Amino acid sequence: MTTTTKPSFSASRSRRGFLRLTGIVATAVSVAAVAGCGPKTGAAGAGEEAGALPDYYPAGYNSIVEGSKTEGGALTIYSNTDQENWAPVFEAFQAKFPWVTKINASNLDSDEVFQRVLSEQATNGSPADLIVSNAAQAWAGFAERPGVLADYRSPELTHVPDFAQVLPSVYAMSLDPMTISYNTALLPEDQRPTGLTSLARIAEQHPDTFRDKIMIRDVGGAFGFTVSYDYVYGQKDPEAAWRALETLLPLARPETSSGTQIEKITSGEYVAGFFISGAPAFPVEDRSGGLFVTTFLDDGTVVLPRAAGIAAQAPHPNTAKLFVDFLLSADGQAAIAKGGLTSFRDGVATAEGSRTYADLVKEVGEDNVIFARYEAVPEAEVTKFVDRWNGLLNR
Repeated sequence: MTTTTKPSFSASRSRRGFLRLTGIVATAVSVAAVAGCGPKTGAAGAGEEAGALPDYYPAGYNSIVEGSKTEGGALTIYSNTDQENWAPVFEAFQAKFPWVTKINASNLDSDEVFQRVLSEQATNGSPADLIVSNAAQAWAGFAERPGVLADYRSPELTHVPDFAQVLPSVYAMSLDPMTISYNTALLPEDQRPTGLTSLARIAEQHPDTFRDKIMIRDVGGAFGFTVSYDYVYGQKDPEAAWRALETLLPLARPETSSGTQIEKITSGEYVAGFFISGAPAFPVEDRSGGLFVTTFLDDGTVVLPRAAGIAAQAPHPNTAKLFVDFLLSADGQAAIAKGGLTSFRDGVATAEGSRTYADLVKEVGEDNVIFARYEAVPEAEVTKFVDRWNGLLNR
């Protein structure tokens, strides 16, 4: 069985009821607006004049709009978000602000987003306007550095839940639930799990089906540590979570990305996997014809925010502010849901098949939602957790 290593980072800690809140290939995605394009049916701003603002925005906000018009119509985003997720968001944003004709979004690893910005800012400056990632512990360390983030308070904060601001000047654009997924061709109905407790029970009854066929996130990586640690210590009884893991981890093998987990479950290399991000998983489920099924964990679904912050040296700072505010707006949240991410703003109309935070609460109950905090865990506690996890994994 593969041996995982201890993460060399401080990771986020979870608390129930609060949200305080991978190839590493940089793929540049350029989205150009059609010249003269106005608001589109179903897009943000439909039926409104381009650039129209909510009446609760401050009077001086128009200076941001006018400032954006002088910034060359460009926006550069460093993120770990797929183009499939971004496409409806960019379309809706450009319909509302049609002078923004070019959005470049690089698809990087969740930690590389920060490494790239820091490296560039230390030399000749970075072209990044906006930083987007769901690496909670990396955000916590990055935001503590002086001079890396612009100080910005969105006027949308009065109309979104408190958890929308995960750190000062850092905002959740979506909530990424960690799911459990399986291949229906390999698991009969009576062997299909609804959470880790049920998966452990089923695996005990059918060990040959699940031995080396369960896929988990590598706890030696930043993302894997965060979601695994949050699952255990977001429980009312963490030792009950460990008991389920005592059954599952000896049968499991680690992988470093949700994309790999999804691909190998769909191909039949594995029968099931857990702590798979819903962002890439739900679109695959929708296209799989029932072969690949992903569901929230009924014994504790970890929710990790995909957060955005404006770079202190942003070349297009006003456009970046418009974009952050749009992400939090009703129109922006509807576009986020359309792109397959989990929106959280109440009363947002979403496309068929999309999942929202309200859907999660309805399915598993509020008591079974575990919110991840963007807060460092002491290194000694990281070591203790990883050692116990790896001891079970390699048993």
